[in-house]
Amino acid sequence: MSYQPIKFYQTGTFTVGNRLLPPEQRSVQAQVKRYNSINSGHRACQGCGEALGARYAIDAAMEATNGRLICANATGCLEVFSTPYPETSWQVPWIHSLFGNTAAVATGIAAALKVKRQKGERRHIRVVAQGGDGGTTDIGFGCLSGMFERNDDVLYICYDNGGYMNTGIQRSSATPPAARTATTPAAGSEPGNPFGQGKFVPAIALAHEIPYVATATVADLRDLEAKVRRAMEFHGARYLHILVPCPLGWGTLPSETIEMARLAKETGLFPVFEAEYGEQKSALAIRHKQPVEAYLKPQKRFAHLFAPTLRTDVIARLQALADRNIRKYRLLEGM
Repeated sequence: MSYQPIKFYQTGTFTVGNRLLPPEQRSVQAQVKRYNSINSGHRACQGCGEALGARYAIDAAMEATNGRLICANATGCLEVFSTPYPETSWQVPWIHSLFGNTAAVATGIAAALKVKRQKGERRHIRVVAQGGDGGTTDIGFGCLSGMFERNDDVLYICYDNGGYMNTGIQRSSATPPAARTATTPAAGSEPGNPFGQGKFVPAIALAHEIPYVATATVADLRDLEAKVRRAMEFHGARYLHILVPCPLGWGTLPSETIEMARLAKETGLFPVFEAEYGEQKSALAIRHKQPVEAYLKPQKRFAHLFAPTLRTDVIARLQALADRNIRKYRLLEGM
């Protein structure tokens, strides 16, 4: 179930690992023995949500598997900034795939490991596939659906920053409505990304009725880590979709990355929940419901909704989407 029992304000600190807590309550990131799966020296932008998400998720997966993990990684921001040839920031067995076939490559790795176990290999090594929203919701969508349908023993993690940030901030099918990108300019009667396009892949994963589906953000570290651990308790296809704000593409300050992720969840625009075998089991409750303007206004990709004319009609449509998410995933109840 979604996990956030610690009231951070009671401990006197908002630090991500919270070392003021007893050792048994600390996050993976607060432990001296954390794996540092993606280490220093990478070339991510300041405040990169994807770098944070990858570190949190893979460190948690390494802990859950006692370090027995292999990662397949799609082309994209995460691959480019972490492995500029001939260097790498990864401290795990890591394989670079093409943009669109990460799920297929991870499936092959899992199949090879299964054969090795059948031939006497004692270690049970797990597989994680990871990619951005471009390589997941767009280019790699067919391979991903095939992985779900076959129920391959892979945890697929999508780091969603809402666009093709590495190649010039173009629209992806995870770009939110009304957002400005290089291919959806703020022009015309309905500026920005059109409404009614794109896809919410966690819902599609739910329709496949695979063993485990969850969403998370980099603003709720303990919830994210708990979901990785829970995913590793299952065998078969699993999907984790993490919202990772991009200061460059969103037009926010590097210091605002965690706040943007928190507001996405608190407004309901990004529902945080988990499901097993096609049935929702829990939701991370909204603690202080916020209007969508609180999330939209700090981002330059939505600046055209506030100036030179306040687009109350577009903001109202976005508020309606958030309210629908709150009802659909029961985000005020927390389940």
